[in-house]
Amino acid sequence: MARREEKEEGMDTSQTYTLEELKHKSFEEILQTVLTSQQALTVRLPNGTEVVIQPKPPLKPLPLLEGYIPPGWKEAIYR
Repeated sequence: MARREEKEEGMDTSQTYTLEELKHKSFEEILQTVLTSQQALTVRLPNGTEVVIQPKPPLKPLPLLEGYIPPGWKEAIYR
């Protein structure tokens, strides 16, 4: 998929295509390109509106906290 236009948004780069330019591509191919490039893809529709497809960043693992869970905590009465 050739790059048509790049625009900077903060530190992210976005590729912009018209709907006509993407008609010959399969939806799976478009999504795979977004995933491998880790960049947003903006699709400009004929009426001028834009749709942005972007990869979701992976979540960081939860931190391990010090401490303990007291025995019987599930059976306790909470008020």
